Amino acid sequence: MNRAILADMLEADYEIIEAENGVEAVSILQKRSGEISLVLLDMVMPEMDGFEVLDVMEQEHWMDSIPVIMISAESDVIQMQRAYDKGVVDFILRPFDERIVRRRVVNTILLYTNQKKLIELVAEEIWEKERVSNLMIEILSHVVEFRNEESGQHILRIHVLTELFLKHLAGKTQRYHLSPADISLIVMASALHDIGKIAVDERILNKPARLTDEEFEIIKTHTLLGAKMLDNLPIYTDEPLLKVAYQICRWHHERYDGRGYPDGLAGDDIPIAAQVVALADVYDALTSERCYKKAYSHETAVNMILEGQCGTFNPLLMECLREMDDGLEETIKKSESAQNQHELWKTMQEALRNKDVSISDRSLRQLNHERMKANFYADMSGEIQFEYTLAPEMLTLSDWGARKLGLEKIIADQKHDQAIRQIGGADKLDTISKAIRSTTPEAPVVRYECELHHDGQPRWYQIVARSIWEEGTPPKYVGAIGKAVDIHESLMRLMELEKQASYDMMTDLLNRYYAERYIKERLAKNQNAEFVLALLDLDEFKRANDTNGHLFGDRMLQHVAQLLRQAVRGSDIIARAGGDEFLVFLKYTEDTDLDAIISRIFNMLTGSYHGFKISISMGAAQTATVGYDYDRLFQAADQALYSAKKAGKGRYCYYDATMRNTLSAISPIDGQDNKAPDLRGGGVQ
Repeated sequence: MNRAILADMLEADYEIIEAENGVEAVSILQKRSGEISLVLLDMVMPEMDGFEVLDVMEQEHWMDSIPVIMISAESDVIQMQRAYDKGVVDFILRPFDERIVRRRVVNTILLYTNQKKLIELVAEEIWEKERVSNLMIEILSHVVEFRNEESGQHILRIHVLTELFLKHLAGKTQRYHLSPADISLIVMASALHDIGKIAVDERILNKPARLTDEEFEIIKTHTLLGAKMLDNLPIYTDEPLLKVAYQICRWHHERYDGRGYPDGLAGDDIPIAAQVVALADVYDALTSERCYKKAYSHETAVNMILEGQCGTFNPLLMECLREMDDGLEETIKKSESAQNQHELWKTMQEALRNKDVSISDRSLRQLNHERMKANFYADMSGEIQFEYTLAPEMLTLSDWGARKLGLEKIIADQKHDQAIRQIGGADKLDTISKAIRSTTPEAPVVRYECELHHDGQPRWYQIVARSIWEEGTPPKYVGAIGKAVDIHESLMRLMELEKQASYDMMTDLLNRYYAERYIKERLAKNQNAEFVLALLDLDEFKRANDTNGHLFGDRMLQHVAQLLRQAVRGSDIIARAGGDEFLVFLKYTEDTDLDAIISRIFNMLTGSYHGFKISISMGAAQTATVGYDYDRLFQAADQALYSAKKAGKGRYCYYDATMRNTLSAISPIDGQDNKAPDLRGGGVQ
């Protein structure tokens, strides 16, 4: 019946998928989780109840992208808290009001749609940065391969083979805990596997005849040389990419039986990244033509590896090779980016082999080309790039940045430049300057978010700067480089999404979930302070709805919310706790007349709205009486509220020990008597 009612309300605007029980709901989610925008989940269902379905959704991470609204006939506080803790975004109580149901469904879907769009934008930006980083690594690797006169397709095939082997291995076993991020990192680092060859004599690298023992020993040093190059980098030493690249450079010629080089590692003492790249490198070496050999066929190469003619490899990797044998050659040939990579390699070969261009001319052309690229990317990026030098003291802006801010490109005395101070403000500029000067050569990067004023309006920017140091004892600070990125729209969207997630759409007050979070934070940080939590309930709200309609009731709630804002301080927490219930949380001192505050709030809320008399019942609980546990404090205020309503409504009372066994005002049990509450006469209507 409930499903039929909800379907009738929503089917005009949405495609409805119904499940008769929890088991069927889970089955539908398994098959169609990517298509579902919202789940309306009943708390009570046969075979598997709503909470059991939530447990499955949490385990499968479906709740990361699918919002859940819980359906219930009772507003039981404990059950609602339990559901919110499991990630439910809202509650709809029976009997259903069509306008309320439709509005909550629309609001929830819109909120999650906006969140998904924001995530997609961030993902696209991350992908683009990874693509550029990957391209730079490949270009560097191609330079190394050029000295070795190897095919420009070698790096591409190492990429493709490494990725294929890793994905197959990850699907075969959890032994190496290879996540998609791990696989992407290893694939990117694989391009640097032979970077040490740049330090090996070309005559040995490209010798067409068989190498002597001495020459082979020199060739073997490329593993240590490459690892040393990476290990000696002055920055980024803790980057995961660098660590994986080091492992690959040093150990991709090790073998599983310990007969490889340079360190004679065996078994899983060899990092899995190096093991996989080693297999990819051997396969490509066999199937490619080199100056000292012809290419073997795919079948011959696979048989040679499986028979151990190229050394011993991980048995799991050998199983992967056997299982992938049929489609491996075709997959490599069909690589989408192969042609692009080949064209890049040809362009590099032609440029470097042009004997008519002198070294100096080539350097100047390359420098101009790089400068042109840098200016183009700076203009297209929408970033304000800058460089600061200490001696002489000068600030240089990118062309686009200077135009954007309406400043000169070069500013000699930025500290006293009025235009700069109008854009950033003296305090912000001083903060940025101090932050940069407080860096060290080991930790040179700072990030700072602030508002900059230009084009007649303030906009939020993220400033990222890196200090520059001259070598010496101690190192000498000489300036900084950086950029200012306009994050205004994304920050505003994020703030709006956060507000939508944390505020009740009807009253524009905090919702109960976020109020609870903020209150818990304050209680945890202020164990010596005194707080009071009060719950308020509109006594005749149902009659207001029944008599004047739900639109009148909604506006009455908004009116009470506005009165509540006027009755408390800006530092106090107020929220809508549920249907016609509100929450107030405030801090007070021993010298404060707490009853005067509670009485003032109570009296400000009473009165009338368009001729309808507003009657308020209110229960308050103090940390001095109950303690600093939020759940206990909320329960005590709820029990005090119930006592006020039980005594005749239109009044307020404080929680005391006599109410310990009192029922909840949110979900009372009819017919049970309670002990006389501690009422304050000033609250009687």
